[in-house]
Amino acid sequence: MASSHNFAGLDIGSSFIRVVVAQKDEVSSKPRVIGLGTAPSAGLRRGLIVDADEVAKVAARAIEDAERMADTSIDKVYVAVGGAHISALPSRGVVAVARADGRIGEEDVNRVIDAAQAIALSQNREIIHAIPKEFRVDGEGGMKNVVGMSGVRLEVDSVLITGASPFLRNLERVLEMLDLRPQEFIPSSIATARAVLTPRHKELGVMLLDIGGTTTDIAVFEEGSCMHVSVIPIGGAHITNDIAIGLKTSLDVAERIKNDFGSALPSSITKRDIINVADLDPRESGEFSRKAVAEIIEARLEEIFDLANEELKKIERSRMLPAGVVISGGTAALPGILELAKKSFRLPTQLGYAADLDGADLGNAFSLGSALGLILLAADAQSQKGPGSFKLPNIAWGGTKAIGGRTSSGGDKIKRFLKSLLP
Repeated sequence: MASSHNFAGLDIGSSFIRVVVAQKDEVSSKPRVIGLGTAPSAGLRRGLIVDADEVAKVAARAIEDAERMADTSIDKVYVAVGGAHISALPSRGVVAVARADGRIGEEDVNRVIDAAQAIALSQNREIIHAIPKEFRVDGEGGMKNVVGMSGVRLEVDSVLITGASPFLRNLERVLEMLDLRPQEFIPSSIATARAVLTPRHKELGVMLLDIGGTTTDIAVFEEGSCMHVSVIPIGGAHITNDIAIGLKTSLDVAERIKNDFGSALPSSITKRDIINVADLDPRESGEFSRKAVAEIIEARLEEIFDLANEELKKIERSRMLPAGVVISGGTAALPGILELAKKSFRLPTQLGYAADLDGADLGNAFSLGSALGLILLAADAQSQKGPGSFKLPNIAWGGTKAIGGRTSSGGDKIKRFLKSLLP
């Protein structure tokens, strides 16, 4: 049966659709995972929905599995929004403080954040989230929480995360076919960051690199705030394709080769290390060198890392993040990936683990980062004093715009809690 204390996250990824159901543990105060459903994706290309009916059909199977495991029904979800259409742009808002005595209230913060979102976008783009980086009062910057301060002029520097309107309409249609009510729409990179990054990471300066099936999500944090979000249209599936082409084998065999024998460090493998393809699939024949496979993997990962470094250069943070790079996603399990990343970025690197969950042992599952992050964000929302309020920990949060132009559940109450949400 359904419980008001349960919450669910839906991650429609390019390789898999995942549904996680959890409930708040009264003793540990951590979310406890009670249900998980996973199904191979269909109806998507590069993270974009190209067939809503197929996506809904597959998502229904994942939801059914999660409901069966959790012994509950799901009628509302926190939804991850991903894909190559996601982008971010900087924006500044400026307003005059309303009160005659110059005291800044939450309504002033709301107005300045709204002002930052009042920009012209192309007809096929819309704002998903606005994330304030810092506030300025009468020209004095570097402020995170300005409620209660005094001044005449209030400014905010924000990062606006935008998405393609056609994708958002298709996502809305999928949810309608599933009879699901969205609680919040959250960029996949922000959800994954909640699961695998610590407050110290975000304060010092860090880049999250979430390597998915056909895309790689990037989120850069500094001084506790998200300062950049982007998506690279290359992921783990491209490595599989490269192996299939290079070894002239099927995609299924190439995937097994990548998972069972793959490495990102060709220098650690000798040419004498040979694998017989027939051992993997009796319908195929031939032999291949593990070193050759590692060279293929290394080349594609270097491309991903180079593109990610270009994103850092755009915001002048290349080789300048003390907490380095945190790698998540299914491809993070490849041996040698950390060593290659250190060489490419010239920064500290580590794997991203979700550690704030009880129940099922899911924390080390790199590919579940986005789904688990949704659950953690849902738990944060329940921890707020008011019903329906929402919080993205350790980033300055400026409100939400639901897809379809409608306010998502609790969206009107978000801004009332800005004082507690700002780091």
